Amino acid sequence: MAVRERLRRWAGRIVWLLKRGAGSRNIDFRKLEEILKYSIHNRQLFSEALSHRSYLQIVGNENAISNERLEFLGDAILNLAVAEYLYRRYITAPEGELTKIRARLVNRKALSIYAHHIRLADFLLMSPSASQVAGKGMDTILADAYEAIIGAIYLDGGFHHAQQFVEQTILTALERGLIKTEDENFKSQLLEHAQATGYGAPRYLTINEEGPDHDRTFTVEVFIGSESYGVGRGKNKKDAEQAAAEQALQQLNLL
Repeated sequence: MAVRERLRRWAGRIVWLLKRGAGSRNIDFRKLEEILKYSIHNRQLFSEALSHRSYLQIVGNENAISNERLEFLGDAILNLAVAEYLYRRYITAPEGELTKIRARLVNRKALSIYAHHIRLADFLLMSPSASQVAGKGMDTILADAYEAIIGAIYLDGGFHHAQQFVEQTILTALERGLIKTEDENFKSQLLEHAQATGYGAPRYLTINEEGPDHDRTFTVEVFIGSESYGVGRGKNKKDAEQAAAEQALQQLNLL
């Protein structure tokens, strides 16, 4: 049985390689240039930026490199680009406020949102098992690839082009409401209102959990006193509670 299982796995690997091919020819560079809004000169750089470390085990090429080094470089460029963008946009904001806003724009969740929005996952090179990862695992892979792409653009075309890419993805996300710069702690706002009106702290009740363990979705209902004011959903209880609190604030005409 052990021999059969090994043969089955190797057969699956061979089929996958035949479907995917190897190296940079897996990537549709024309479409990649469209989503990046950038003309690529060195394709190898972008092949590297899109290569998850799991892919190296599949291709078996000792010269292949994962995107981790480009991710390291891209992280530094991202922080500089966002810092300059915020410095220009918020001309009266103090240093502390700029730091808070930057943190919201460059955290892992935000980076995965940018990557999802430009459909970066369609171009990633990774093993079959890695490609089946869902939830936070895939978000991390996408966030890393987004930073690696920034590093590749920087090396391929310079800081100006990398900065343009960062700003266009962030501005699009802001304009479409995919991410926000302000601190929206809806639970705190609802708590403050409930206590000010004499009702005491809101109660949050988890009314449903669904999905596999690695990709759960929670549904939470919020009560003020004995009355229900909102229901929210999220990938964890914290996000679901925030969504429920937001709905309650909307019902109370406080948003």
